[in-house]
Amino acid sequence: MKNIAIVFQIIVSLGLVVLILLQSKGTGLGTAFGGGGEIYRTKRGVEKILYLSTIILAVVFFFSSLVSILIR
Repeated sequence: MKNIAIVFQIIVSLGLVVLILLQSKGTGLGTAFGGGGEIYRTKRGVEKILYLSTIILAVVFFFSSLVSILIR
């Protein structure tokens, strides 16, 4: 059971790192693919999905860390 929790935590942490790196800090995802980004706008489409997925994976990582501590 302990090994499963550790492997799950590693997978979640790698996914969290990937999602964080996909987000361009302060510029938005549009400029990563050649967009202008000179105007302020709200998060839409892929940016919003990345943002919400990052929050969800952070919460999952937190609870998996707690479970990992309780199992030991």
